[in-house]
Amino acid sequence: QVQLVESGGDLVQPGGSLRLSCRASGSIFSINAMGWYRQAPGKERELVARITRDRSTNYADSVKGRFTISGDNAKNTVYLQMNSLKPEDTADYYCHASAYGVAYWGKGTLVTISS
Repeated sequence: QVQLVESGGDLVQPGGSLRLSCRASGSIFSINAMGWYRQAPGKERELVARITRDRSTNYADSVKGRFTISGDNAKNTVYLQMNSLKPEDTADYYCHASAYGVAYWGKGTLVTISS
């Protein structure tokens, strides 16, 4: 059993920056990958970024060069650094973890980009 808690969602202006955090607890040694998904109103949930335990990463084309995912194994925490934010980045952001083929989800944190 894995539990995920996100934090860091906020209202920021276009061009601004924000960092999201996701702390995992429970059977943390079973986690092999973690990532961030987002869902905007009326849209499908989409993968934003993912990182494996060995720190291999991948990103959605829409965020490449602007977002960076990183992890701290000692703290059981994954971060998403978001720079050059655009209004289209507005969404609920969800932390995800994969543990022996089982998916776990956080409750989500709202990111709003508006002037």
